[in-house]
Amino acid sequence: MASVIVYDIHKNQVSQRELSDVVFNDVVRGYLIHDMVRYQLAARRQGTADTKTRSEVSGGGKKPYKQKGTGNARQGCIRAPHYVGGGAAFGPTPRDYTFKLNRKVKKAALRSALSARFQAEKLTVLNTIELEKISTKSFAEVLKRFELDKALVVVSGDNKNLELSARNLPNVKVLRAEGVNVYDVMKYPHLIVTEGAVSQLEGALAS
Repeated sequence: MASVIVYDIHKNQVSQRELSDVVFNDVVRGYLIHDMVRYQLAARRQGTADTKTRSEVSGGGKKPYKQKGTGNARQGCIRAPHYVGGGAAFGPTPRDYTFKLNRKVKKAALRSALSARFQAEKLTVLNTIELEKISTKSFAEVLKRFELDKALVVVSGDNKNLELSARNLPNVKVLRAEGVNVYDVMKYPHLIVTEGAVSQLEGALAS
């Protein structure tokens, strides 16, 4: 099994922990990560862009002038796309961009993303992250000790002080273990996970 050093928030080594190879040291399948990121981004798209076709714009269906004898090109309707105020040709209409991925693929993609961070030595495990009060400065100092400026922080359970302290740091995001997703793991170059969150992830993804 893979193992990591566990630190406290002062960067003191506390212990060493074994990690599940299935979750944190699996084969990194880039195509699964790619599919999952596409899946997440597609789900965020509103799909509300809309234009009016020639059947939806105002204006009569009457032929603007007779077919022959005027010297003009023949026209059938002032609602045609080339008229000012005419309908759009091939414009966007509301649609749903989502597609399906089965549960096994989603779990395998997350295992690959976590394994990618571990194998690249971009995973830091802390015993806990407990802040005495809400303080952005205090949490920024914790990150500075580990020489990190952009990271995803994963905790187990409610951690209000941490969540509010990290809120004003533009390159840091705090998630609870149950909310960890492939997009955020890959978006942030470093992953900080508490021991409690490690246990939760292993419990959810090991099978």
